[in-house]
Amino acid sequence: MRTLAPLGRRRVDAIGADDVGAYRILHVADLTGPVPQPGQFYMLAAVEGWGAGADERPYLPRAFSFLSAGEGQLSFMLEDVGPGTHRLARLEDGDELWLTGPLGLGFRAPDAGPPARRALLAGGGVGVPPLSAWARELAADGTPVTVVLGFRDAHHAAGAALMADGDVTVATDDGSVGHHGLVTDLLAASLGADDHAFVYACGPPGMLEAVRALCAARDVPAQLALEAGMACGFGACYGCVVPLAEGGYVRLCVDGPVLDADRLDAVPAHR
Repeated sequence: MRTLAPLGRRRVDAIGADDVGAYRILHVADLTGPVPQPGQFYMLAAVEGWGAGADERPYLPRAFSFLSAGEGQLSFMLEDVGPGTHRLARLEDGDELWLTGPLGLGFRAPDAGPPARRALLAGGGVGVPPLSAWARELAADGTPVTVVLGFRDAHHAAGAALMADGDVTVATDDGSVGHHGLVTDLLAASLGADDHAFVYACGPPGMLEAVRALCAARDVPAQLALEAGMACGFGACYGCVVPLAEGGYVRLCVDGPVLDADRLDAVPAHR
């Protein structure tokens, strides 16, 4: 069931930020919004300096899954890779943001069994936030949690420290930390040892497609938190549609961003 966010955007304050390797963790006060579900997202925009850069960029708000939520505070993990993330990463204590959300559908718990499946979480780069929030909730319910994470290098792999719950194993593209290779190598090895699992994944499209194909080949159920460019976040613009295996399309902002992997023939690339 979708958590219903208040209509319209809210003007909130940044209450600090921390650097973790290649990432910036932005903390935001949200005293009036509902409690979000892991896997849901928010649309963020700075109040000042938004639409004032070269070519008036950034103009549209940006979609971010939350890293943690509680006691009137939200935290988001940012990587400075474009005009929107660059502006948000510069926010400091006392700066103001426009916040809309929580939006979309989040993760769902694995079937109870018997026997119960373990939760196997696979993430790449900025796919860590929704998995971290979900691991925390699963662990609190007593569900065994195994986590495999992939990053480019040691500087980015520092983001693994944000995963506070679960047995975490890391891979890096350059071999500077953990396994030298892809996170899907770790996923395949974990499923090879015990495939009675329910997989949850978030990361770039290529990684998610590899996860989908691996789980389909082993008949392992999976939920994927997909990425897409979103202009509105609430279904009006149809900018985030993806095709389904059974035909037709869904809008990730209202029917996702978390989808059952078996609903897809393939994870679409970024548009």
